[in-house]
Amino acid sequence: MRAKNIVILGSTGSIGINTLKVIERYPDRFKVVGLTAYNNFKLLEKQLKRFHPSHVALSQKGQDYFSGNGLARRVNIMDVERDLEELVSLKEVDIVVVAMRGSAALKPFLKAVRCGKRVAPANKEALVVAGDILMKEAARHGAQVIPIDSEQSAIFQCLQGQNRNELKKVYLTASGGTLRDIPKARFDKFSVPDILRHPTWKMGAKITVDSAMLMNKGFEIIEALRLFDLSVDQVEVVLHPESIIHSMVAFKDGSVMAQLGLTDMRLPIQYALTYPQRLESGLRPLDFIELKQLTFRKPDVKKFPSLALAIHVARKGGTLPAVLNAADEEAVEAFLERKLKFTQIYKVVEKIVLRHRPQAHPDLDAIMKADQWAREEARKIIYK
Repeated sequence: MRAKNIVILGSTGSIGINTLKVIERYPDRFKVVGLTAYNNFKLLEKQLKRFHPSHVALSQKGQDYFSGNGLARRVNIMDVERDLEELVSLKEVDIVVVAMRGSAALKPFLKAVRCGKRVAPANKEALVVAGDILMKEAARHGAQVIPIDSEQSAIFQCLQGQNRNELKKVYLTASGGTLRDIPKARFDKFSVPDILRHPTWKMGAKITVDSAMLMNKGFEIIEALRLFDLSVDQVEVVLHPESIIHSMVAFKDGSVMAQLGLTDMRLPIQYALTYPQRLESGLRPLDFIELKQLTFRKPDVKKFPSLALAIHVARKGGTLPAVLNAADEEAVEAFLERKLKFTQIYKVVEKIVLRHRPQAHPDLDAIMKADQWAREEARKIIYK
């Protein structure tokens, strides 16, 4: 069996690191041919020495860093701002893991599906912003999109071998994030480090903030609509603090299928890489006796209005999801830089969403213009 050649967009983030752990376990099945990073050059240097990719994409600062240590002579250095589409379209590439955050992943994601690659996205933003276009292009070019995001992976797994016409509803489970059991009146008393202490998952800063607002779950609703061709009414969010059930699928006859697993991203990552096979993960098995109980409750949209806003955006569609995503990226970044209070994130995003007049059935150019407009409007509010 020929080893699958893999490119990881964002290899120094948590998803990228865990992807390399999976690859390291099966060196005969997978070969790293490309890695990309923006700022964590020292970790990337270790990854290059361990996995010996033929290509690496870096920022200009990163290229300057590597030019002085000799590694540049042994690897094809590319620009992370300009060359990702070229990297994912290399003939030898079989699988593209989209582990980079933000809407910057959209263009390389689109290029990869147009080249017929298997794309394993952990990135929500590209599917939120332009999921209709991405999935149509994937179908047109015979590309596979197998999600890494744990909830979407769970849905994907539950649907294997099922008649899609018999599907009734999808349940997206949510841990509830850092502020799950905190009164809303205390939200702004929490510092940035406090918000970033997620109760169950180890994730990047931006997604952890989104999780604390339940905006992350709103994005996942939009993502699920695109990935699985669902209506908004077919998706329901359920708080599940133990984070053991990653999502559930209900069928017309009343049967419900759930995917359970440890809170370890190596499980959905490995499934996306090995599909349709399942291999030993090396992780400890789920112990049901130790679990004792699994609990569920309805999310409070008054306490977490970002979820209701995202559902509104999902119903409207068009360019509005791109606006929601762009405004949220700008506002969360401002919070992380201590320029906004936590509760001001939602206020900024809501203002931008309500100002926008969505265009139905947009092409990529219209989506990118809406994205840019939302960013500019958000900056005006944040930095006025």
